[in-house]
Amino acid sequence: MIVDPVVPAEPVPDARAPEDTDVPFRPKQLSAKDRVEYLLSAGSGLAFAWALCLVMDWRAPLTFAIWALVWFLGCTYVLSRDRTSRVVAQDRFVTTLIWLSGLLAVGVLVWMLVFVFLKGVGGLSLSFFTEDMAEVGPLDPGGGIKAALIGTLQQIAIATVISVPIAILTAVYLHEIKGRFATPVRFIVDAMSGLPSIVAGLVVFTIWVNEGGGFSGASAGVALAIMMIPIVTRTAEEILRTIDDGLRESALALGAPQWRAVLQVVLPTARSGLITASILGVARAIGETAPVLLTAFGSSVTNLNPFSGPQANLPLYIWGLLREPNEVSVNRAWSAALVLIMLVLVLFTLARVIGERGARKRGAR
Repeated sequence: MIVDPVVPAEPVPDARAPEDTDVPFRPKQLSAKDRVEYLLSAGSGLAFAWALCLVMDWRAPLTFAIWALVWFLGCTYVLSRDRTSRVVAQDRFVTTLIWLSGLLAVGVLVWMLVFVFLKGVGGLSLSFFTEDMAEVGPLDPGGGIKAALIGTLQQIAIATVISVPIAILTAVYLHEIKGRFATPVRFIVDAMSGLPSIVAGLVVFTIWVNEGGGFSGASAGVALAIMMIPIVTRTAEEILRTIDDGLRESALALGAPQWRAVLQVVLPTARSGLITASILGVARAIGETAPVLLTAFGSSVTNLNPFSGPQANLPLYIWGLLREPNEVSVNRAWSAALVLIMLVLVLFTLARVIGERGARKRGAR
């Protein structure tokens, strides 16, 4: 009788077996030991910076903060490497540095907002928005930003009407058409992106104001439009790149010409992103002073006609009052600065909300 050999069964892998410790991994959560290491590093950094500044007689708070931060990062790396490995220590070091950089940027922004808010909130009232500076002296109480606010809104409206269609059509040409002049056009747009704001004002001053057109809000709107065009163009081009090529191919496969596919498929799909690009351009131009100084010139009287005569503007209003050597004018300037910052924050928040809503719609599709 022949007996079959017994084949040993293959061992079943243990699901609880530990993973290979030689494989690098990225810790995603801080353990209790990690928190203790951070506390020890922070305490060591503060003690080292205090002792060093005491010995060297350094009294600047910035110097203390820099040395404390450097020692903190070094201790974080050394403690993490001693307990885990070099790869984990490097990851922890870079992660900590990124978090500190982000907190520093947010902290500076919050400090600026709080500082301007505390300086300017005391001067805000209903009359501050309904009065101008026509009958108010430098030391007289009262007066407001009526003329500057109206001028800002009119000039931004003119700049938006001029720049947005040009910028979007340019972005369509660069990404959708891709004609023979796409390369030089993109080069010009990139060069305009780094154009100093005062140059845009000088161009309009030379061509318009100096040739008989005179100072006006319309000339300021043209100068602001020159600054907005490259910003809106590059942002709109990036938005068009996010549109799926399948939509274009489907429209062309159904027999639609390219212009119709762009007009009825691509642009409606990218509508929210293009609106976001336009709002970002407005937020960039609304705080410019140099081009408006050379074109609108500023005025203490409310001018409702942007095509005739000098016109006020919020940045010009702030710049002019800060130059006055008295506290009343400076307080008015801080209040106007707070209003301008709130306008910019509203525009950026609106752009973010519209952009996220468009991204969710594209993801759902």
